[in-house]
Amino acid sequence: MNVATEEQAAQKNRQRGLPKVREGIVVSSKMDKTAVVAITRQMRHKQYGKFVRSTKKYFAHDERNECTEGDRVRIVETRPLSKKKRWRVQKILVKAVQV
Repeated sequence: MNVATEEQAAQKNRQRGLPKVREGIVVSSKMDKTAVVAITRQMRHKQYGKFVRSTKKYFAHDERNECTEGDRVRIVETRPLSKKKRWRVQKILVKAVQV
């Protein structure tokens, strides 16, 4: 590799930007090292103007199996870890109350 291509590669890495960050609630933690996080967002309907809720589920990597159902967590986008896992649990914000 010459100097010009190394500089281009370095610039490309700098332009990559920050990973996406989402906050949601764990709806399932039955799989090993995986938590299913539901993220609900509210958006306005284009034609009617009514606010509509939509929920999307993300499979997130939980390395230490710390998450339990009902926890509020922050997940971060990462490289593909499996067929469906592209997110990683960064932090547990609020632990669920165990009954």
